[in-house]
Amino acid sequence: MISTTNVFASPANNGSSKESTNLDEEIVSYDINLPYKPQSAFEQEQARLRTEYPGYLPQFDDIWFDKLPEFEYQDPGLRADKQKPNLLAPGVTFRHITPKMGTVLFGIDLKELSDAGKDELALLISERKIVAFREQKEFLQAGPQFQQEFMAHFGKPNYQPVTGSVTGFPGFHIIHRDGNRAEIKKFFQHKMTSTLWHQDVSYELQPPGYIMLGILACPDVGGDTVFADTAEAYNRLSPIFQEMINRLKAAHTSEKMIGFARTHGGLVRKDPITSIHPLVRVHPVTGERSIFLNTEFVTGIVGLKDQESDMMLKFLTDHICMGHDFQARVQWEKDSVVMMDGRNTLHTATVDYDATVQARHIFRLASMTEKPIPVGREGDSVLRSKGHKFNGHTSSGYRTNGNLTNGHTSNAHSQDTLHGTPNLNI
Repeated sequence: MISTTNVFASPANNGSSKESTNLDEEIVSYDINLPYKPQSAFEQEQARLRTEYPGYLPQFDDIWFDKLPEFEYQDPGLRADKQKPNLLAPGVTFRHITPKMGTVLFGIDLKELSDAGKDELALLISERKIVAFREQKEFLQAGPQFQQEFMAHFGKPNYQPVTGSVTGFPGFHIIHRDGNRAEIKKFFQHKMTSTLWHQDVSYELQPPGYIMLGILACPDVGGDTVFADTAEAYNRLSPIFQEMINRLKAAHTSEKMIGFARTHGGLVRKDPITSIHPLVRVHPVTGERSIFLNTEFVTGIVGLKDQESDMMLKFLTDHICMGHDFQARVQWEKDSVVMMDGRNTLHTATVDYDATVQARHIFRLASMTEKPIPVGREGDSVLRSKGHKFNGHTSSGYRTNGNLTNGHTSNAHSQDTLHGTPNLNI
């Protein structure tokens, strides 16, 4: 449910008092990549003059969102033709970013993609985890209504509880950094790095599975996003360690993010949400297992003492973040569109560019999908209900040996997902 209310929680937000000014001077951004409240009138005018897409500048509308109730979800990737004839039509070419993760497609106009093509795109994203499209100016100029409807094919829209959006289209999450040199300088006086490894809004009961980033403006060099393959990270663990974490659950919450916005007079559009998710989740399309945690929203592992939980989270986070042999660095290009799978990746932006020279302007649309599927009998039941067939095995015994017989590759063969398309040239 969406309603109108006063969402700027701090009474000192008008900046009229000395205390408010001093508070602003001490604020260090929660996430340096995002604005959490409107810029001054002068700054907004300067941003409008510098951008090709003024309609996508962050707007902080007085809107309130109730918590989304649980809903039934069927993944479009399960409907797809495995050969992907509608997506990978004659003339389409591709380049892999890494052998196992990430693919750039050329010769596709997303604006013209059919529903069958979208199903096949969902399958490819499930398999390759990141899919990038270059030269998508027509799609980006099609407007927020078209883009929001495009993403509705993949799941229910997520409404971000903080930061700006597009007026009338609250599913848009606007990432806009332009000229904020002083803020970046202040940030690095307190922080050693801008990296913030996360899955988008993992605290939701049904977190986003398919996520789109539209690149409206970006530096010629820098501002890349780094992705980590959390399914491959799971595969690298020993069977004994895998068996141990298969049973664990973690608490994901938006309390810290909401608290920052409320404390510093920023936008608040939703009360904090806390969900308990399996630490290892099973992908509904590929059957892959992946570690499901991040450094932004996870507060602890259920049932473990504080020191045990902290140790486990640090070990797994370090394992994922330092595993450069199962990561991919995506270099942005203007007029590109990138889609990713939020169920089996972590990602972080990198602030290594001068925002006074070139802006970084991106919109995000996130489609909420299934409740994370746990390993074990409960997960088996969910997978069967979604059409999976097991060749004498259950998900409890699933590893990387191709036991799943729904026509998709196992973890060990996820690099071979564009087979059957001889017209493609690498």
